[in-house]
Amino acid sequence: MSAKSHPQMAPPPPPPKPNKTGAANTTTPYETYAANGNGTYTANGNGNGNGSASGSRSGSISSLTDNQGSLQRHSQNVNGRSTCHTPPRTDREQVVMTPKGKTANSTVILIERKLVDEINERVHVAGGDHTGIIINKDTVSGQKSESVPAQLSLEFRVFLVSANTGKHSQESRTLRFWFRQWLRSDEKQAQIAQDFFKELVSPKDFPRDYVGFIKKIMKLLQRGYDEIQSLEIELRILEETAEPPSRPLSLEESQIESPPLTPEKVLELIEQAYPNPITPEDLAKDYGWEEQDVLLVFMSLKERGLIKSMEYNSYTRIHHEDKEIKVVKQMPTIASNKQPTIAIITAQYCEKLAVDAMLENKETFVRYTTVGESNVYTLGNIGAHRIVSTKLPSVGSTREAMTATGNTTTRLLGTFQKVDYVFVVGVAGGVPHYTDFKKHVRLGDVVISYVDKQRALLSKNEKPYVYIYKSGEDVKTYFPINDSLQQIAEGLQANMEVKRPWDTYQREGLASLMQKTESDFNRPSVNTDKLFMNIGNNEVIEVAHPIAMDSVDGVPRSRLHLGPIGSGRDLVRSDNSRMDFAKKYGLLATDVEMSSVLDSIIGNCRESFILVKGISDYKDGMSTRKWQNYASLAAAAVVKSIICGMDAPTNV
Repeated sequence: MSAKSHPQMAPPPPPPKPNKTGAANTTTPYETYAANGNGTYTANGNGNGNGSASGSRSGSISSLTDNQGSLQRHSQNVNGRSTCHTPPRTDREQVVMTPKGKTANSTVILIERKLVDEINERVHVAGGDHTGIIINKDTVSGQKSESVPAQLSLEFRVFLVSANTGKHSQESRTLRFWFRQWLRSDEKQAQIAQDFFKELVSPKDFPRDYVGFIKKIMKLLQRGYDEIQSLEIELRILEETAEPPSRPLSLEESQIESPPLTPEKVLELIEQAYPNPITPEDLAKDYGWEEQDVLLVFMSLKERGLIKSMEYNSYTRIHHEDKEIKVVKQMPTIASNKQPTIAIITAQYCEKLAVDAMLENKETFVRYTTVGESNVYTLGNIGAHRIVSTKLPSVGSTREAMTATGNTTTRLLGTFQKVDYVFVVGVAGGVPHYTDFKKHVRLGDVVISYVDKQRALLSKNEKPYVYIYKSGEDVKTYFPINDSLQQIAEGLQANMEVKRPWDTYQREGLASLMQKTESDFNRPSVNTDKLFMNIGNNEVIEVAHPIAMDSVDGVPRSRLHLGPIGSGRDLVRSDNSRMDFAKKYGLLATDVEMSSVLDSIIGNCRESFILVKGISDYKDGMSTRKWQNYASLAAAAVVKSIICGMDAPTNV
């Protein structure tokens, strides 16, 4: 984007020197706060965001320029792009901060770009590293913010602790954006605001006190983001609390110690291994538990009818349709007209249950083995199509897991050789957008693997892809030769405001599952959809979601998103690495590693495949179980919608 040209003008006169008299009476003092070190921050972002920081809030407005060497120069590169989308207008334009008003519990400050000749005499002019920043000493009303509504806003909720009283207070910090008149694209405004927000709360130099917060905003505007005309900052004390809120553990912290031994954890591990049996000895060894304690948990789960014993002291999950499951050494011969033409691959137990709830005339076969991988196949119908669904015995980045998933996929496609279409279905982590609702992927939404056509056009050297896998410096991309499934998905998304068949399929599937299983596939409370952002030092801020335009009774409708999905061995451990990876390749979701599954699909000459992922967290779909059931069912319902849009098979 290029800036508008400006006529050549004579150098401006030097800005007026500040009037020192009476300055102490016109500045606004603030109480001093000390950092609490708790590490919990709250932020709301929605076109209205929320961020928070504990730290010190001290000094006066004029103190922002007292120590002119205290700010480090910011990098001229933000997230891979220049901090300035367009060249700065001219050196006649300065960044000016004006106090707009103060009450007992709130302060409003306006930071804007102004031409030198528009600046009055009662100012404090910064020099040195802060040249170009000017502080108005008088409170001024009648500004743009009073006549023109903000085009976008973000709210941070900050928790501070008083050095004097030790009490904690919750402070709201709202940023309201106005953009240049020549920038009219809502999408570009939202992207610029998101980039600005991300750099403002970057873990590299997160502003941990009030003065640093204001300083950083002014320096960001001085050094870039020329599209932003002005920012209004409202600081408002909301309440005093005895203690700051607790924060979620980072992935690094959660992995320091072994998980506690609970029936829920053991059942989760048994379900992950299904259909492979698992022994108490293996779990005790893997997780550092006492084998006798693990065995007691196994016995309690068996008494509850959740697991059953197998040979060699092993156990497996009891499926809710267990009496109908046929245990076989080899798959029986299937008549040609009943051969499946569509395969659905899942990785988690709840994903398999959700997919099977979409099938009619089901028949399940389990092939148990003590050597290699056991296999589970469910045959059934969706409309005119014969389906086979399976569950991978284990997933992850270990060599054993990747080998097992690849072998299971190869065995599936070798056993059912009339399969032409492969769906990889389940849960994944969403890639959020803090300011643009249309691009924001949140819990309960469904992401369908789809080539980013705009990126493909912009990068002629880069092949289109629907899935990307990164291991170290190696990157592998995947794209089906036949993209007919993606085309059907494109039609579903284009009409989702008026026609949503997956809602019906999801309700029907939920009714079926509620009758047959103790697992809860209902939508969790919207209050449990928390969006956190890492600010370094194992500290996070909570950011509110962009406001949904189509919520029903305050609950946003789940949405379909089309775009690339990805994974990588090291990405789940680092929020920053994952977000950088997602931005670089335009990813909308990240999942546990499916590269070995896709390698097997391509290696077995299947030309049409698609990934359909329900969003259950903001990492890889595996960090919390709360949304997994609902997200699995949402994805399965979308799969049924795609299959119902396919032509009837002709190769049976």
